[in-house]
Amino acid sequence: MPTLILVRHGRSTANSDGLLAGRTPGVALDAHGQRQAAALPERLGELPLAAAVSSPLRRCQETLAPLAGARPGLPLHTEERITECDYGDWSGRKLAELNDEPLMATVQRHPSAAVFPGGESMRAMQHRAVEAVRDWNARIEAEHGADAVYLMCSHGDLIKAIVADALGMHLDLFQRISVGPCSVTALAYTPLRPFLLRLGDTGELGSLAPLDRGGEEGKTGKGEQGDATVGGSA
Repeated sequence: MPTLILVRHGRSTANSDGLLAGRTPGVALDAHGQRQAAALPERLGELPLAAAVSSPLRRCQETLAPLAGARPGLPLHTEERITECDYGDWSGRKLAELNDEPLMATVQRHPSAAVFPGGESMRAMQHRAVEAVRDWNARIEAEHGADAVYLMCSHGDLIKAIVADALGMHLDLFQRISVGPCSVTALAYTPLRPFLLRLGDTGELGSLAPLDRGGEEGKTGKGEQGDATVGGSA
């Protein structure tokens, strides 16, 4: 079965502004995110990618644009099922404000019970994402062989949910996983089990620096009490 390279989109304007973008249209990469995307072709240079599959949202499409330019003829596909979680009424709001919402405690501690007002549940998000991966695994293997490598560009919570499924983790534990902007996560699927080969690899160590105690989250993206950043850290 194929090896799947999961790429989270580069840092977006919403990430840098502390907003929960969700499916808000028009959210683009910021200048740092554009540099991250520009570096992606070299980072993936040794991988013989059979295809690239992207969320339909602009920030994912922009992340893959330099890779597509560097690899003419690489098949590019858009997959609706790996789009961002539908955060409903939370979309576009400041994460600092959402931390005071009672639902945030459920999102952090019992995400399998979390349903966003006017949006979807985290269980539904994971189900559609994993279903998409399984369908694409079968398609890529049929078209390119069992040893094929392909890429999906998606979003933080989606990638964390896919990894949790591959590791046999309950969704309630998926907040223990962290994937930064433009990070690479690799899963090798076999008939018996998936193998996690890379997790949140950005090729740098700066994000391991201690938290900034001046009031904002540090580069690790962990809150003061160890809360995970909904939608993924910046």
